[in-house]
Amino acid sequence: MSGNDINVPKHVAIILDGNGRWAKKRLLPRNAGHVQGSKVVEQICEDAYDLGIKYLTVYAFSTENWKRPQSEVDALMKLLDKYLKNCIERSTRNNMRVRVIGDISVLDEKMREKIVLLEDTTRDNTGLNFTVALNYGSRDEMLRAVRGCVKACMSGEYNADDIDEAIYEKYLDTKGIPDPDLLIRTSGEKRLSNFLLWQLAYTEFYFTDVLWPDFDKNELKKAIEYYAGRERRYGGV
Repeated sequence: MSGNDINVPKHVAIILDGNGRWAKKRLLPRNAGHVQGSKVVEQICEDAYDLGIKYLTVYAFSTENWKRPQSEVDALMKLLDKYLKNCIERSTRNNMRVRVIGDISVLDEKMREKIVLLEDTTRDNTGLNFTVALNYGSRDEMLRAVRGCVKACMSGEYNADDIDEAIYEKYLDTKGIPDPDLLIRTSGEKRLSNFLLWQLAYTEFYFTDVLWPDFDKNELKKAIEYYAGRERRYGGV
């Protein structure tokens, strides 16, 4: 499969779901599923680029995930911290640019420093554009964007009537990133869970029963083949 023989989406977004259920099926602690899931993310980044995908965005930790048991939250934060640390070397090796979206202000200082270093180090890489949604919630993002627009109006940069979609999008976390062409959600759930609500307005949705730790290149190909068979009219005829 390549961009020459099939319509490959430019930007794929993925809701990584099913880590806990994968671990439970194997009588393992939930964190074992998260560890395996993080390994799959690393491999899917390489697979996505090999298949011709230019942008990949994954939902790693939502604003609602803080409601999980504290032990699981702590384990997830530790795993994400380790992932960010290792990501610099891996991104440099694979020429991958990494960005983090979401409200990182509530994260601890060391994790915030790793995020800044990772984004700065990979900024000029020209391979896959990889975005990690961390402490991300779409409603939170849109509220922060509204506040940014209001402040800009109060400072005289814009009049209220000037605010259109283009200006509003400048205040979203995804500024400079094209909207997803395809959304994949694993584990059989069929909801958006507060993910990229503005950006998914005309995105094609693909739901699969496969649990995220079992997701591989062949499953990604199935999603791309589904996308390639869709006719995207954007409200037209």
